[in-house]
Amino acid sequence: MVAAGADLADEVGLAHLTMGLLAERLGVRTPSLYKHVGGQEDLVRRIAALATAQAADAVGAAVQGLAGRDALAAALRAFRAFVIAHPGRYAATTGMEPIGPDDPMALAGRRLFDVFRAVLRGYEIEERDVNHALRMVRSLCHGFATLEAAGGFKWSTDIDESFAWLIAFTDRGLRAG
Repeated sequence: MVAAGADLADEVGLAHLTMGLLAERLGVRTPSLYKHVGGQEDLVRRIAALATAQAADAVGAAVQGLAGRDALAAALRAFRAFVIAHPGRYAATTGMEPIGPDDPMALAGRRLFDVFRAVLRGYEIEERDVNHALRMVRSLCHGFATLEAAGGFKWSTDIDESFAWLIAFTDRGLRAG
């Protein structure tokens, strides 16, 4: 049911996902959903955990065996591709706070965090600056991918070329840091 909710969020947008719409998609009555989730908030939390785990899997697979700029490029491309392919489920992850250390959102978040930390090991970043570097990388990729997914790049310059520029810029910044 959570996967169906995530698929529906990708189709209609997270803001338009409702328990009624999900019930209709599944061919059940809305009250039947409450046997599986505690309500809309619980559904969104579960979608966020699923999306974060899927993003961690995608980015982790992309960087396997790579280091430095190659790992950075692969990670950013995989993250961007995930956001573009799954805008609704990705939207559920933004601002979602884990409710405890064993929360599936916390576990998936740590996996994704660990993949990006591993990517940053290819750069000479002091330990005290790693969190700053992680925030910068996430902000750049999040901003680019969510703008792209929303159709925010309407001018004629090739989007992939712009993303390659973002990767090169980020790599130079991380090397200089």
